[in-house]
Amino acid sequence: MPLVKDLLHSSPEEKRKHKKKHLLQTPNSYFMDTKCPGCYKITTAFIHAQTVVLCVGCSTVLCQHIGDARLTEGCSFRWK
Repeated sequence: MPLVKDLLHSSPEEKRKHKKKHLLQTPNSYFMDTKCPGCYKITTAFIHAQTVVLCVGCSTVLCQHIGDARLTEGCSFRWK
């Protein structure tokens, strides 16, 4: 009997649901590694950070709290 829904690749409607209402219960938030554009050091930040995240090496602002953590221009990130 084949599956009707793809469990690995969820639809956009499924992603907008509450984390407990998903077909597979998963959190909506995650940690991310942010790379500083000046010194290229990597700092771990939470996607819903409520404080300003500074670079460990050169103290530049990597992301600010505006609803979610907004990256400053030139910063790159990856999900953890």
